[in-house]
Amino acid sequence: MDDFKEKLIHLLHYPNITWNTVYQTLRKDPTLRSLYRLQTQSTQQISLFPPNNHDHSMAQSSIISLHPDMIHEQIRQYATNEITVITILDKEYPHYLKEIYQPPWALFAKGDISLLEKEPKLAVVGSRQATQYGKNAIRLIFPELIDNDVLIVSGLAKGIDALAHEYAIKNGGKTIAVIAGGLYHIYPKENMSLALEMMKTQLVLSEYPPDTKPLRWHFPSRNRIISGLSNGTFIIEAKRKSGSLITANYAVNEGRDVFSLPGSIFNPYSVGANELIQQGAKLVTRAEDILEEIRLNSRV
Repeated sequence: MDDFKEKLIHLLHYPNITWNTVYQTLRKDPTLRSLYRLQTQSTQQISLFPPNNHDHSMAQSSIISLHPDMIHEQIRQYATNEITVITILDKEYPHYLKEIYQPPWALFAKGDISLLEKEPKLAVVGSRQATQYGKNAIRLIFPELIDNDVLIVSGLAKGIDALAHEYAIKNGGKTIAVIAGGLYHIYPKENMSLALEMMKTQLVLSEYPPDTKPLRWHFPSRNRIISGLSNGTFIIEAKRKSGSLITANYAVNEGRDVFSLPGSIFNPYSVGANELIQQGAKLVTRAEDILEEIRLNSRV
């Protein structure tokens, strides 16, 4: 690992570190030459990385991790635990992801990293309270998507996300999970066995160092990566205000395709999905509705 890459990874382990803090640090010190000097200063001076409202408590609990040797030891253990760190400067970093607003500085990855190169990718997200209708739609639509080598990207949340990963695997396909928090803190716990299986045969990603506990704001933040990795985003069941719609909005802002499963006007979990269709998302009733757009717009 070259010196700059190691320093960038090191910087990402600071408590309270935000995307903008890294950006400003790199602007002032593009080679990160003065990084370790910061760590010899007092805690008060270190807090030039200002705690925000979200993670102030994490700052207090992890101030010890500022010690350079401790961070170096954590980074050394990643290889032992078969965790790969891919920074935005590495050739393995997905080109689609580089195009988004605030692309992650690094991806902490466990599993088959060759999946990052596989195209096309489809983000599939939806309600944590999946109905039988949503499950049946996945059962109907997924086999043809997988037969056409579409890789499924989702967020390992309960409900539609977990079903998307499971049915991709069940149909012999490939799938990537983007999680909130770090790889050592899988959430929710009920998806632990799915996560462990995916770490062996598929791929699990996070923009946070592995020992980061998931915080509330990590969840909407990781949605930009789910849509950013993908050629298009498919919404299966979503309330009017939901994380799935955040993912869809990221996709729209990045000029990616948005697909939506129409639902009953009596089902609150279809209100958001139906409104997306009103706003111009492509209505999906079969796999071909997605495949024809992805083939048309794929740049690979």
